[in-house]
Amino acid sequence: MTSIFSSAPIRLDQHGEVLGQRFSSYLAPTLKEAPAEAEIVSHKLMIRAGLIRRLAAGIYNYLPLGLRSLRKVERIIRGEMNRFGAREVLLPAVQPAELWKQSGRWEKYGPELLRFKDRHERDFVYGPTHEEVITDLVKREVRSFRDLPLNLFQIQTKFRDEIRPRFGLMRGREFIMKDAYSFDVDDAAAELSYQAMYEAYQNIFKRCGLKFAAVEAHSGAIGGNYSHEFMVLADSGEDAIAFCPACSRAANLEKATSVYPLTPGPTNAPLIKKHTPNCRHVPELARFLGVEEATIIKSLLFLANGQEPVLALIPGHREINLVKLKDALDGQEPVLASPEQAEKIMGVPMGFVTPVGAKVKILADLGLQRLKSGVAGAGEKDYHYLNAEVNRDFQVHAFMDLATVAPGDPCAKCGAPLTIRRGIEVGHVFKLGTMYSQALGATFMGPDGQESPLVMGCYGVGLGRTLAASVEQNHDADGIIWPMALAPFQVALLPLQTQNPAVAEATASLFDQLTSLGLEVLLDDRDERPGLKFKDADLLGLPLRVTISEKSLAKGEVELKNRADRTVSMSPLNQAAQQLQDLVKAMLSPM
Repeated sequence: MTSIFSSAPIRLDQHGEVLGQRFSSYLAPTLKEAPAEAEIVSHKLMIRAGLIRRLAAGIYNYLPLGLRSLRKVERIIRGEMNRFGAREVLLPAVQPAELWKQSGRWEKYGPELLRFKDRHERDFVYGPTHEEVITDLVKREVRSFRDLPLNLFQIQTKFRDEIRPRFGLMRGREFIMKDAYSFDVDDAAAELSYQAMYEAYQNIFKRCGLKFAAVEAHSGAIGGNYSHEFMVLADSGEDAIAFCPACSRAANLEKATSVYPLTPGPTNAPLIKKHTPNCRHVPELARFLGVEEATIIKSLLFLANGQEPVLALIPGHREINLVKLKDALDGQEPVLASPEQAEKIMGVPMGFVTPVGAKVKILADLGLQRLKSGVAGAGEKDYHYLNAEVNRDFQVHAFMDLATVAPGDPCAKCGAPLTIRRGIEVGHVFKLGTMYSQALGATFMGPDGQESPLVMGCYGVGLGRTLAASVEQNHDADGIIWPMALAPFQVALLPLQTQNPAVAEATASLFDQLTSLGLEVLLDDRDERPGLKFKDADLLGLPLRVTISEKSLAKGEVELKNRADRTVSMSPLNQAAQQLQDLVKAMLSPM
């Protein structure tokens, strides 16, 4: 059926951007149910609301509503980058393999790197990130300390061939990212650039209306020696954050450290070998001996890069942190030995491996330094040692932080109990130092005439992840609840009796007033029952809803509803536009 509003034009602002749009002529296909593969809230709601559609595993189309919200994230990011002096570039997505071989990441990056050949059999990659390309560009253009500092950013599509893409935009293979790169003369100047980007990121996520935390993080495949992740706090978050309520220190579990006391037990007690039948695991061993799990030395055999055996010792009530162990092995990948490998190397089944007399490299968690009398495997099936002491009964090559922190552990900074929260990573800032500039020969001439490598930092924001994280944080049983800053439109305009001339006239008039004031309006001009329009309005989650009906018009009023707090009020028709403009301004104010 032809809409009575079909003759009304789409409203554009002075830049050609859409301010007002009719629902009937918009590609906004809502769904009652989410597809079976959608697992988390943001994935389900973004598909149901017609924001995205799946093309292939981890690859999504953005539909008009989703793209409008994406552009809003983009504008916020671009504004803060410009504010802090970064300059925008656009780098190629396709990158020559030579640069990756120079940096050493051609082999190191792993199967996530999409490699291919052109018709001349030359190797290329589809960029998952752009450290190599930007370093090569700056190497060619920057000559002197007078050209520094320099910060360049872009907003562009990336591709990482995730082994298990899932959760919609949260963990895709193709994604849109803002990446920035700073270049400085020394570490002190690089620290200023890092702090500027840190502040810019604080502003970005505040302006997006998100609740977030900046946490100390591991640098991963990007490299560098210092980094922070910006985590949107949400129960559905993939990442766990150790947070101290007392001093506000926060770190992801890959990086979090703690201090925890262990009961030392008697000193100089003799080493005793005890029969412990069927006690292969820590809980059953603790019950059998009547001891605390913390006094048991858990011995785990790993193969560094699948080859060199390494025995990692941690307190029995802890879990090994593989990222920390990898760092302790200077970047070698730790692979847990199979039962067959453990028995071949150590001569005993897993669960009874002992550090006493072991002929392999031994690394021990810092917590074991204070353990004076512990329980350890005895190197024989169904036997354990009691009163085992480090440096008396066995030697370790190094004490290192190897364990994952747990709730209630004392904060390493202030000693207060830590809490564990869930978060979604939406941004990451890194101090890279000179690892890329040295590898690719990017230098500058200092005032003393000497050449030095550029000192770098890099700073990334995932735009799609930011949208998805916003939905994870802002929703209810009926749909999305957009923050005003990210909403595809600010106002949903719902006429209920679309064939009534008075309703049509009032709707067209209010539509014109709102768009003339610069407000973004989605007019639901469909000839549908009110219940469906209300359901779709809640699903789409536009911050403000205006309902025009025969009943309200008889009183010269329209109904206003705030999507976030569900408050409903009546407004005189001739005052509604101004009232809505005031509400939008208030809801856009910085948090």
